Amino acid sequence: MTIQGGRMFDGTTIQMLHVALDGLAMRQRVVADNIANVETPGFLAGRVQFEQELRAAIEKRESPAQVRPTVERSLEPTRINGNNVNLDQQVLTHMDTTLRYQMMLRILDGKYNGIRRVIGGQA
Repeated sequence: MTIQGGRMFDGTTIQMLHVALDGLAMRQRVVADNIANVETPGFLAGRVQFEQELRAAIEKRESPAQVRPTVERSLEPTRINGNNVNLDQQVLTHMDTTLRYQMMLRILDGKYNGIRRVIGGQA
C-alpha cells in the first residue's frame, strides 16, 4: 500500500468520517421516532441536519470535529390531526441513511486497515 503525502494518517478525514457517522446514526434514531409517531396527533417530523455545516468546515479547512448534528422539527403542512409524518418519505430516508452509513463505515474501516498494515510492516 502506498502512502502518498501522509494521507493515510490524515486526521481531518477520520474526523469527517466520525462526524458523518454520528450524524447518520442520529438521523436513523429520528427517522425511527418519526415512524413510531406516524399516527400521533400533533407530532411534527424531526429532521437531522449536519451535511451543510460539515461541508462548510471542510471548505474553510476547519476541524470537522466541532460539527454537531442538529434536530429540527419539520414545518411541512400537517394532516387534519396536526401530524406531518410522511411514511413513504421516512422509509426512503431510512434506506438512504442506511446505505450512507454503511459506506462511511467501509471507508473508515479501510483507513484503519491501512494504518494496521503500516504499523504491522505490511505496507
